[in-house]
Amino acid sequence: MTPVSYLLDISRLLARADYAVPTGIDRVELSYAQYLLTHKREQSYFCAMHPVGIAGGIPTPLAEEMIEALAAKWGGSTVSTSASRLKRKIRRKILYSPLPKKPRIVHILVSHHHLTRPRVIRNILKRTGAKFVPILHDLIPLEYPEYARPGEPARHAVRVQTILDYAAGIIFPSHAVRDAFMPYMEKHSRQIPVGLVPLGVNVKKEEDLLPPTLACPSRPYFVCLSTIEPRKNHLLLLQAWRRLAEQLGDRAPVLVVIGKRGWENENIVDLLDRCPSLKGHVLEYNELPDQDVIHLLKNCRALLFPTFSEGFGLPLAEAFSFGVPVLCSDIPVLREVGAGIADYLDPLDGPAWIEAILDYTTNSARRRDQIQRINYWKPFTWESSIVGTLDSVCEFKLFN
Repeated sequence: MTPVSYLLDISRLLARADYAVPTGIDRVELSYAQYLLTHKREQSYFCAMHPVGIAGGIPTPLAEEMIEALAAKWGGSTVSTSASRLKRKIRRKILYSPLPKKPRIVHILVSHHHLTRPRVIRNILKRTGAKFVPILHDLIPLEYPEYARPGEPARHAVRVQTILDYAAGIIFPSHAVRDAFMPYMEKHSRQIPVGLVPLGVNVKKEEDLLPPTLACPSRPYFVCLSTIEPRKNHLLLLQAWRRLAEQLGDRAPVLVVIGKRGWENENIVDLLDRCPSLKGHVLEYNELPDQDVIHLLKNCRALLFPTFSEGFGLPLAEAFSFGVPVLCSDIPVLREVGAGIADYLDPLDGPAWIEAILDYTTNSARRRDQIQRINYWKPFTWESSIVGTLDSVCEFKLFN
């Protein structure tokens, strides 16, 4: 029997090639591309959508060059190959490059890129004869429109409809997302096979990392790792830190905020930029290479994750992979991903967060107990995650 082939869409990687640091979804798409090149090279093909709305194939050597350049750039290396130059070269090529047409081929879309353009998806499937298997990371714009950019709920509704119209199978990163999606299938009388595959983490050894370029704060410190936007609830942490700074002065712990500034965040930015009480107590880094993020994370008292909603919660898994305790919101998806190991707090209960932060500033029993619990947590690597997706594709029985 002819083996299944895989057509991976790397449109998001192209769109993000000019950025200094990746987002969580960027890392997902990059990890899939690296795995397929390493383990399924003869069965793997790559494609992308040009901004004008035309999709085309990417020769494997060129895709590999781009993926290696991005991995090096986002890993903090000085690279001779320009990811931006490769992006331009690939975009010129895909305007004229054919898509592969194989008897048993699956089109995998790891990001939500161009799900708002159903004609592009339909055109790819028509030209390749492929079965479409996307990953749906969350339904947050529909469940919590107050945390989305203007117009995003309507765009996400189109993404959901595109999946309902064209998907032959769907991968979800958590029970929470799968359960939220099931009513949409029922409403549209669709029975699409689904797979539940947690996202992976990069478990890096010390010797594999470049040396860090910055030092950790001299005082005990905590890390918040996420895009600065209302849904992530940075406001709770900044208000807590203002209280800690006013009460403890130079004895207060330090808050290290790592993440790019997002949208609808004026109140948060006002505090970061102009609040006198936070000066010297809150450090903000918008673009850090991996080795610096890991260095700060591994040496902090705890990761703080007071988010209101998530599709998975990758920072929690990344912290646990380094043995770092986590204080996070008590929401179902984080209990699922964290296996009940983290310390869970109401994302609106400021006094409870201050109490927990003070506990974790010292070598308290509360902190020691969580570190012991983390020893029982087993990281889900990217290899096991991607193998899980490919196994689900087989279980979907997409071909006769």
